[in-house]
Order: sequence, then C-alpha cells, then structure tokens
Amino acid sequence: MNGRIPTLDGTDGSRAWFDRARATLAGGISSSSRLTSTGPHPYPLYMESGSGARIRDVDGNSYIDYLISYGSAILGHANPELTEALTAVLRTGTMFGTCNTPEVELAELICEMVPCAELVRFANSGSEAVQGAVRAARGYTGRSKILKFEGHYHGWSDTLAISNRPGIADAGPYPTPHAVPHSPGIPAGVVDDVIVCPWNDPAALRALLDAHRGELAAVICEPIVANNACTMPAPGFLDLLREECTARGIVLVFDEVCTGFRTGPGGAQEMFGVVPDLAVFSKALGGGLPIAAFAGLRHVMEPLAQGRVKHGGTYNASPLCATSALVTLRRLRRPEVTKRIDESGRRVMEAIERAARDRRIPCAVQGVGAMFQLVFTPDGAPTRQYRDLLHADQARYDAFRHALLERGVHSNAYGMACWFVAATLTDDELDATCEAVTDAFGVL
Repeated sequence: MNGRIPTLDGTDGSRAWFDRARATLAGGISSSSRLTSTGPHPYPLYMESGSGARIRDVDGNSYIDYLISYGSAILGHANPELTEALTAVLRTGTMFGTCNTPEVELAELICEMVPCAELVRFANSGSEAVQGAVRAARGYTGRSKILKFEGHYHGWSDTLAISNRPGIADAGPYPTPHAVPHSPGIPAGVVDDVIVCPWNDPAALRALLDAHRGELAAVICEPIVANNACTMPAPGFLDLLREECTARGIVLVFDEVCTGFRTGPGGAQEMFGVVPDLAVFSKALGGGLPIAAFAGLRHVMEPLAQGRVKHGGTYNASPLCATSALVTLRRLRRPEVTKRIDESGRRVMEAIERAARDRRIPCAVQGVGAMFQLVFTPDGAPTRQYRDLLHADQARYDAFRHALLERGVHSNAYGMACWFVAATLTDDELDATCEAVTDAFGVL
C-alpha cells in the first residue's frame, strides 16, 4: 500500500469527517474507545484502507499498525487467504439462522487447540461471551457472586463492568476494593454481586475467598492484563488461583479475549500451564470479523448443553464469521506463525527499552512479544497491579504516542491498553518502527 508518511498537519479530511459525524453519531463515534486523539488535534483519525500491517487514512497518510483492530486483524488487513474464503461465502449466503457446518469444524478445532475446551458455544463479541461464561458458571454452581480483579476489563455489559478503571478516591481500601460501576446506568444489584480483589496479591485473595465462602460462582481474570498495560501475573499466582478455586468448588474463568490464540495456539493457559474451567475468546479468533466463544470443561458446560442454562444469539457463528475464524486458527496453529509474531514484538520491545535507557527516561516494557505496552512508571519498574498505573506518567505516554503517529506508527491511544502485533510485519516495517521509537524518545 502506497501512501505518504503523515505529519498530522495533513489530516484535514479526518477533521471534516468528525465534524460531520457529530451531527448523527453520539459523540461522533460508534465506540467510546474511538475518540483517540493524543496530540493537539481534537479529533480521531479516519481510516479508509489497509493491507498487511499497514493502514491508510482518508488523507492518504500511511501508518504501520500496532492496533490492528484491537488485536482482531492478526493476519493483517485485507489478507488474501481470508478474502478468497469470505468471497466464496458471500456468494452462497452469509447466514441462515440455522446450524451450519463451519461452526462444527471451528468448535472441533478449538477443542483440539485449547486445553480447557471440551465443549464450545459461540457469540459475537467478547462482552457477549463473558456474559455466557458467567451464566454458565452461575448455572453450574447455583451461586450468584463473581470475584474479579481490580482494573481487569471483561467487556462493557453490566455483568462485569465493575472497577475497570476506578479513580483512587472511589476505589476504596487496597485489600478490599470497592465495587465501582464503570458507568452510570449499571444497577446496584449487579454491583452487589461482584467482589473486587487486588491482582497478584495471594493474601488479599485468600482473605476475600474466606470472607465470601460458599457465595462465589466464579473467579475471573485476564491472565495477562491487556487492559492494565499488559501487567503480567506474578510467578505462581495463576497456579494459586487454580488451587484455591478447585479446593473451594469455584469455577475459574480465564478471559482470553486478548491472549487467546495470539500468545500461542492454546493461548495463555498453554503458555502458563494453568487450565481454567472456562475460557472466553474473541479478537484474534475471528481474524477481523465479529465472532467470540466461551469454552470449558464438559461438566461445567453440561447444564448449557442440556438446555437448563439458556444461551442464544441470531448471529452466533454465522457461516461468514465461522469461516473467517477457521482460516485464522488454521494459520495460528502453525508454530512458525506465532513464533514470528512473538519475535517481531520482542524486537520492538527491545527497541523501546534501549531508547528509554539511552535517554535515561524511566520506562517499563511489559507483556509478551504478541502483545505489550510501555509504562512511564516513576522508577521504571513494571506494574504488578492496577493501582501502580495510577502513578504512571500518562502525559508522557500521550506525547510518545503522538510522536510515533507523526513518524508513521499507529498504536493504541490509551496507555492502559497495549500494542498488538500482526503476523504480516515485514523486516522493513520493523526497522521503520524501531527507528520511529528511537526518534520519538528523542523528543520526550
């Protein structure tokens, strides 16, 4: 894809489209996360095309893309193999509201790849799949309360939109955080069913489990906290979750919406060697089309299989989306593909670490090659839990991200989110990214 490197003085087209959008779209956007300006221009960029690891905006500016549709376009934009497969489906019918053969093949493939997957159900987004997993856990246990970790994000729906990013004034005491609704409009009854715990703190975890003995249907977490700047689990913490949930008869749920299939064919549970009872997948699963899944051990999913626990959806695993997921997972199942993704990301991570060290700027680079983030912590130490991020220099991150945009590198606008790496990054694009990183640190 040809296109000039942006100066961001040449983004008048995006400004015009945003002015137009505000007349009919609430806030001018279709998702709260799309108001993504980090620089002096108070409008988001509008993209019109993409190819491989590059995207181009309406003004013709070209960017190497490390957002890749929030991790969904893992095989790159306009992937030829996907395009060919989806074109065939478009000719025969995109959905029928009935059972279809691609969904069966896809479920079989997921069960082959994912350690916990003995039965699968499909949905259309990560938020929907989380709701399905929570209902399955509640139906199986007959309990209603869910323990989640402060700062972990499990979608925007009421079920678990609690204490995603609470302010310090609302968050409550560290060992027993308050359950803070993410937004007005979430009923108090929903909030009351969610217990919030600090991440990576065994003592706090055990204390809360003891305090709510016999009440918890599930414990849910992001194994790598993509929405806390890729905060990693402390050594042994996921094992502890597994041990405690097993001992107490609680369903352990891994939210692998971001880690699933990207960090390896079996996701984070394969990477860390800890098998949950249920897991949730989206993002990389669909290769850019809207599909999600929750999967788990047979006995936990059996009430759903028998129809005692209800779950539905008109669009679930349509032939179009299931075909996209099949093509994507068949590629990601090949070790050399995920190895290339990981190596590409680690090269960028090393460039960031080197530039920060050379410029003597405190900075932690955390995560894994396939998904990572840099955090300007006061002492350059990695974060261990959500409240560490409240002390990070967000203004410096914004300046860094905008400097990258001006050098043709597109990354997530939010410092608490992460970079995603496409399988299609070329060596030249990696060289250009590393050069842009070095230059961007030079202007901080």
